[in-house]
Amino acid sequence: MAKVYEFLANGFEEIEGLAPVDILRRGGVEIKTVSVTGSEWVQTSHGVTIKADLKFEDADFGDADMLMMPGGMPGATNLNAHQGVRDALMAQYRSGKRIGAICAAPMVLGSLGLLKGKKATCSPGFQKYMTGAEYTAALYQEAGTIITGEGPAATLPYAYRILSYFVGEKAVKDLQVKMQYAHLIEEAAKGVKF
Repeated sequence: MAKVYEFLANGFEEIEGLAPVDILRRGGVEIKTVSVTGSEWVQTSHGVTIKADLKFEDADFGDADMLMMPGGMPGATNLNAHQGVRDALMAQYRSGKRIGAICAAPMVLGSLGLLKGKKATCSPGFQKYMTGAEYTAALYQEAGTIITGEGPAATLPYAYRILSYFVGEKAVKDLQVKMQYAHLIEEAAKGVKF
């Protein structure tokens, strides 16, 4: 079974942090939330306090198939300031394993030089922090082992794409039907106004 870890810092965006966990777990992928606050408790950008699965200090990322980061402010800057997160991302990248970052979090990858010469997306306005990247403004953008996402509204397509890495397209489509996401997309294709 695939193993995924998602770093959570104070100030992370709720939907970007929790929806991918929900989708990956529904899809059968083992994903653990990892607090970088020094305790298991993390406060979101809108003041919701959650308990992470484990503290950064207690985690070993050697078995990680993927490392992920939600955006939100100041969550993304808190992740960028955490040397342990930066070291884990570099090790993951060097080993050719997957990394995901959405909204403001691609700034961390940009500061590490991991986006140079690659297409990437982020929340509009944060592209200036994606050093060397070609900003695409796509809902999500894949570049080798890195996937970046635009922001809150892009979270579901971003998370479903990540799930597809581990369970395949058919399983993802089945889950999209169960979660009524497929219905949403069908309605949007018909021009239904939301």
